[in-house]
Amino acid sequence: MTERSPMLPPERTRTLILASALLRGAVAAGLGLGSLAVLVTVLWISSPYPDSGPGGALRTAAGIWLLAHGAELLRPDTLSGVPAPVGVVPLLLVAGPVWLAHRAARDAAEPDEAGRRPSQAGVFCAVTAGYLLVVAGAAAYARGGSLRVVPETLAFPVALVVAGAAAAGVWTAAGRPFGPLPSWAPLVLQEAMARTLFRDRAEAVCRAAATGAAALLGGGALVAAVALGRNAAAAQESFLVLSGDWSGRTAVLLLAVALVPNAALWGAAYGLGPGFALGTGATATPLGLSGTPAVPDFPLLAAVPEPGAATPLNWAACAVPVVAALAVAWCVLRRAAPADGPRARAWSPRETALTTGLAALGCGALMALLTAAAGGPLGTGALGTFGPVGWLAGPAALAWTAIVGVPAALLVRLWRLREPGWAWRRDVPEETGKTPEEAGEREEKRKRAKKAAPVEPKRAAASAAPATPEPVTAPDGDAMDDDDDAGFEPYDFLPTDPWHEHEKDRHEKDLRGKDLHGKDWHGKDEREARWASLKQGSGGLMADFPAHIPAALRSDEPSAAPAADDGRSAQGAQGTQGAQGTPGATP
Repeated sequence: MTERSPMLPPERTRTLILASALLRGAVAAGLGLGSLAVLVTVLWISSPYPDSGPGGALRTAAGIWLLAHGAELLRPDTLSGVPAPVGVVPLLLVAGPVWLAHRAARDAAEPDEAGRRPSQAGVFCAVTAGYLLVVAGAAAYARGGSLRVVPETLAFPVALVVAGAAAAGVWTAAGRPFGPLPSWAPLVLQEAMARTLFRDRAEAVCRAAATGAAALLGGGALVAAVALGRNAAAAQESFLVLSGDWSGRTAVLLLAVALVPNAALWGAAYGLGPGFALGTGATATPLGLSGTPAVPDFPLLAAVPEPGAATPLNWAACAVPVVAALAVAWCVLRRAAPADGPRARAWSPRETALTTGLAALGCGALMALLTAAAGGPLGTGALGTFGPVGWLAGPAALAWTAIVGVPAALLVRLWRLREPGWAWRRDVPEETGKTPEEAGEREEKRKRAKKAAPVEPKRAAASAAPATPEPVTAPDGDAMDDDDDAGFEPYDFLPTDPWHEHEKDRHEKDLRGKDLHGKDWHGKDEREARWASLKQGSGGLMADFPAHIPAALRSDEPSAAPAADDGRSAQGAQGTQGAQGTPGATP
């Protein structure tokens, strides 16, 4: 008897898959929450003066974990008695939960051993639901702690962040396809996504937008690092004042590291022009710091510029968006007019400008989203607004990248496609003065000549040869390319050694003045025979010249004629032979 594995009905199999996806989402959320709880517990244990017991530490960990998803927290214990909001999200903490949710959805959407892929929509919903169940439990648990969650922020942006990470995971498991759209999408979009050209342009737009945002983020990090380096003494003093024991300083250091992406976005917003708010009554821009800032004591805030007018070093931060715009243009040109690609594949100026403009729009949208997440309230009153303002930084990024990037892309495209073009382009000939069309025709002729095989050349009769044959030489490449191909005939391969030997013997005999039959080509009898034959074939048009040269002309002729290489020199040599009594003009 043979054993067979039990076969489950499709409905039960689908249920098991969805239950597994739900469990994966819950496990992913538990891993993130547990890791942060372990870290907070270690710092609480190492603290010499803890404010609360282990329950308070765990509630604080739950609040911080929810803050990493974008939730807004409230501090009920304040001097004024009014709960103070905490809305500045350490963006480095966001990476952990997002990666865990993404990985859970990706693993749940992978096909099984038989190659069957589960429903993508079902996996997405199950993973998101499992993750949000843990989020709801953590929010309920943190309600009695020192950091409470604002309930409205659990729907937006916490649920949106989890759903986005899960959707990215399902998309990754499917191979990151750029289409097709779901059936409920508008028909116009479905038809557009079905076109390969549209997908290529959309992919180029997304890549260029991400490149521009990354360039702005890197430039902002450089601006923040330079400013922090100039005020290193103030940052060190702030770090030492905040806590006197090593556990407290470790906590401050970890918080500063988690806020490094925020500092980079603050620097990017500063270079873009709108700057960032230091409270409700102060704004820092490249033109200077206006108003009275309300800056808490923290090491990273030591990089804030001093009040007053700006210096040329502050103005240098405006180079960041210029570099980002050039990066967007370069990324578009890699597809629009590649340096090593043929001219026929280059995009038109309208397509290049439109793609660059859409990439600038995407870059502005990304910067608006990121800068909005990098700031937020830190309290009530003066600290109600702190950090960059997204609705100002986004349009500024759009303006910079569009105004600088579109002309740069068009100019570089014009430079790459100019005439005759760069010498290292594949579609540009090496010789100057020839168009790409002529170069393409020559290349096509060379390819056809290589594909064809040798053919036996047609020989003429020895008696009809007008002059001494020339030595066999290889034709010039350009002359061969410029000849007309109308007389081209296919031919077969022939043995090479006998042919070359025969040509060598024929050439040596011609140089000695003999024809192929062994007769003297310049002999008297042969010359007279040729003369008579030509006179008879002319129909009486040729004059009856004497067969000898007069004495008056014979004295002007050279005594010996050098060996001739072409037809004219051969005739001259034959004319000299005519002084011996043969006709002066021989064929």
